[in-house]
Amino acid sequence: MAALKACKILITGANRGLGLEIVKQLSEDSCQKHIFATCRDPDGSKSEALRELAKKHPNVITIIRLDADDPSSIEESAKKVGSLLGKNGLNLLVNNAAIVANGTVQTSSVEDMKNTFNTNVIGPLLIIREYLPYLQIAAKASGTPGMSCNKAAFINISTIAGSMTRMPSIYNQFPTLPYAVSKAGFNMLSVLAAEELKADEILCMALHPGWVKTDLGGEDAILEPKESVEGMLRVIGSLTEKQHGGFLDYTGETVPW
Repeated sequence: MAALKACKILITGANRGLGLEIVKQLSEDSCQKHIFATCRDPDGSKSEALRELAKKHPNVITIIRLDADDPSSIEESAKKVGSLLGKNGLNLLVNNAAIVANGTVQTSSVEDMKNTFNTNVIGPLLIIREYLPYLQIAAKASGTPGMSCNKAAFINISTIAGSMTRMPSIYNQFPTLPYAVSKAGFNMLSVLAAEELKADEILCMALHPGWVKTDLGGEDAILEPKESVEGMLRVIGSLTEKQHGGFLDYTGETVPW
């Protein structure tokens, strides 16, 4: 189980895949936590597993509507969460929500390019902006120097598909140009956000979960969500200012940009 002691945590895209598994593992942790599990359609059929999980842990999990492709939804979610947080703010925000679109230079549609960029880059940007005041409160309230995910942190769930070093060698196997381009943009967002947040001692980094058997990763993937999330939570729990602005995978190894 994770060595993560953050008290107030928010996870986007929490109704399935990696997001749901993160909520599940954190809710089973013995450390007292309040988890804000956000998703696009909390009442829809794709959120049934999350609703069942929230019923099992009613004092731990609060489900919030947040559509990363809808700026007004992001703003409303932040107001709702802010009203429930209390005086010590939000310790950890995991930017996990993302969409995938296949295509190449010759076949990718304008619509797919726009949709992936809106959800995978602009959405996280607005989420960081709207929730930043709550993490600033948590950083100040901690009373401790340095950076950690127990204090205040944005963890951006990225992918080696966004790595300009790694993606070319796997492009033939994964012709996902819209997704890859958007995730490269997401990585730059992580780097520049880290630069801006340094003064507030709010940790920010990008984390690759591995190739995982989810709706996004597909059935041919090599990792089960449980194994990936266990690894990611170990990494998240061990982060310090040394990894601020970095790009790691679920084992803690550095991923080249």
